[in-house]
Amino acid sequence: MPDATPSSSSRSSTSRSSTNTRAARESDAHDIIRVQGARENNLKDISVEIPKRRLTVLTGVSGSGKSSLVFGTIAAESQRLINETYSAFVQGFMPALGRPDVDVLEGLTTAIIVDQERMGANIRSTVGTATDVNAMLRILFSRLGQPHLGTSKAFSFNVASMSGAGAVTLDKGGEKVKERREFSVTGGMCNRCEGTGDVTDFDYSVIYDEDKSLREGALTIPGYSMDGWYGRVFMGSGFFDPDKPIRKYTKKERSDLLFKEPTKIKVDGINITYEGVIPRIQKSMLSKDREAMQPHIRAFVDRAVTFTTCPECDGTRLNEGARSSKIRGKSIADCCQMQISDLAEWIRELDEPSVAPLLEGLQETLDSFVEIGLGYLSLDRPSGTLSGGEAQRTKMIRHLGSALTDITYVFDEPSIGLHPHDIQRMNNLLLQLRDKGNTVLVVEHKPETIAIGDHAIDLGPGAGTAGGEVVYEGSVEGLRASDTLTGRHLDDRAHLKDAVRSAKGALEIRGANTHNLQDVDVDVPTGVLAVITGVAGSGKSSLIHGSLARQDGVVVIDQTSIKGSRRSNPATYTGLLEPIRKAFAKANGVKPALFSPNSEGACPTCKGAGVVYMDLAMMAGVASTCDECEGRRFQASVLEYSLGGRDISEVLSMSVAEAEDFFAGGEARIPAAHKILARLEDVGLGYVTLGQPLTTLSGGERQRLKLASQMGDKGEVYILDEPTTGLHLADVENLLGLLDRLVDGGKSVIVIEHHQAVMAHADWIIDLGPGAGHDGGKVVFEGTPAELVKDASTLTGEHLKEYVG
Repeated sequence: MPDATPSSSSRSSTSRSSTNTRAARESDAHDIIRVQGARENNLKDISVEIPKRRLTVLTGVSGSGKSSLVFGTIAAESQRLINETYSAFVQGFMPALGRPDVDVLEGLTTAIIVDQERMGANIRSTVGTATDVNAMLRILFSRLGQPHLGTSKAFSFNVASMSGAGAVTLDKGGEKVKERREFSVTGGMCNRCEGTGDVTDFDYSVIYDEDKSLREGALTIPGYSMDGWYGRVFMGSGFFDPDKPIRKYTKKERSDLLFKEPTKIKVDGINITYEGVIPRIQKSMLSKDREAMQPHIRAFVDRAVTFTTCPECDGTRLNEGARSSKIRGKSIADCCQMQISDLAEWIRELDEPSVAPLLEGLQETLDSFVEIGLGYLSLDRPSGTLSGGEAQRTKMIRHLGSALTDITYVFDEPSIGLHPHDIQRMNNLLLQLRDKGNTVLVVEHKPETIAIGDHAIDLGPGAGTAGGEVVYEGSVEGLRASDTLTGRHLDDRAHLKDAVRSAKGALEIRGANTHNLQDVDVDVPTGVLAVITGVAGSGKSSLIHGSLARQDGVVVIDQTSIKGSRRSNPATYTGLLEPIRKAFAKANGVKPALFSPNSEGACPTCKGAGVVYMDLAMMAGVASTCDECEGRRFQASVLEYSLGGRDISEVLSMSVAEAEDFFAGGEARIPAAHKILARLEDVGLGYVTLGQPLTTLSGGERQRLKLASQMGDKGEVYILDEPTTGLHLADVENLLGLLDRLVDGGKSVIVIEHHQAVMAHADWIIDLGPGAGHDGGKVVFEGTPAELVKDASTLTGEHLKEYVG
């Protein structure tokens, strides 16, 4: 009779298979990202489960906590854990990331963030350099270009040609030997404009007042006060008399003031370097892209400096040598000026086996530009001039062809800057990324993109302290039926106005040909709400910014994001703190500087930051509340002074709505402050506290803060570039109310916009197209929204007709 006991080999195979089965079961269980007890920023101890390899949309009003959950918690922890896999030495060169304030984070995968941050604002950064396409083109021309110039450096506008010779001392066989050495570098930089494509001319009457002496404040450059460090340097240099009016300067004295090269001098016993005003302005201001400058610096540069295309390189940034080497009749400058869709076709026709891998990589990248809807750009376009949406899609390009799977892609409003016609294309790309086996997280407000989600998480119910809770989690259909703010507004459709306002006049634009505009003649009506529409790249911004933006009496509120440190807050950014400090000073008979946490009144221990930072080298730094001021940021003596029964730290911890009531009447009545607070309330920021650091505000909140601060500028014409960026569907209604109040107050409002609710609310629409790039640049419709819907012959007309039903 056979033995019933299984053999050892069969036992081991059975245990192995059961182990394999168990392992398979356990590994299959990791199909969710589990977040438990998240408290980052305004999140209120929330817990969510996000399905992997699905597309999850996060919705909610601006400031409800979407970015805190996705960027501040999930993506931040993923990046921190990846950084920890490197050695301590390497981590020392990386940003030290703190662990997010969360109890449990499970199931994380590598996170790739594609945000709205503007691309490099360096004056030398272009679409080609930012995406490495220029690097590939330079190698291509160094191999195939005729005549042959040398290495790829010969085609780079950031490398200057130089040569030199001299004696070098070498140690040979224990003896010091001198040898003559020569070197030569062939670069592609144009010498006249130093590779920037523009040359600058200065209006000296804006830089100084020649009837005044330096001591009287002749220099009118922002930051060049004679009471500060610059004053000590200029007045103590000895190159000119600081008490003599500039018009009486000799030729040498004027040259020393304006153009002197860096020279070592001694002022008050301190060794410093003196430099003329013009080279100093060029280094400190003109080396930045205009879009990256602070508003007051930008205003000064616009007045003082005129930029003209370099006559030597004709704006190509390249010297004659780099422009002379050609492949099939085209130089690298010609390639960079071509529309990317045309360049992709030209590269496709090149059949050179010797550089096949290079051509393949170049072709793939250029095709990605076309696929993502940016085929209308050119490689020589400065990257600082790209809109937030264009910058975000340009960053997407490097991920589209990636073979990586099981990645978490995090997108911040990918529909920004997209016409309804283009949103479908963006949706397809997001679905492609998901279908490759990736987890896609999308923070979004547009219903067209929310609709494609497999899973939805709605945060709210309000913003700031009134938000930070999960109000809905489930399918998009369930969200639509839910009673949350997003659910109620998801199927909103605008109605065309019964009556439109009549124009009071017109701003004439004649022969506009900036970028892709084709000699456009158009009259923009004044005294009404005029909306400029068209697909991305049709020429909307070129028409308005190129022709109207720099005229007198025009206030431009563009898409550039607010730059601010943790010391900046809504009170400092809007100028609100100034009248408040003066009122405190007047009420208490002391100096206004005492009531600024960045000046004399600051707590000496934390220097007015409210927290003390402990640097722990490659580990994340620790911020702890200052013991001396208990986070209030001011010296104890300053907090003894009050206005209306409140000290300055209590005022800064008020919400906008609370402060508006406080400064409206009684002892604390400050009309100038109340006016600014009313504008903040108008744009829906009533819940934000006056002293909240700008670094903690969401994109939509920053956009509205900027809107509120610039609404105070004196002007008759307001130009708003996509003001709905970052706004929830419910907030768009408030924005339209604000625009109506401006127009009813006698202002002319011109809005560049893709949102159909804004189009439907317009008094007059100017539609550009019919396509993008060289397929656009023409006015394809002018008239009322009702006429556009009735006509429905343009892409905008089709989509607006569909939207209003």
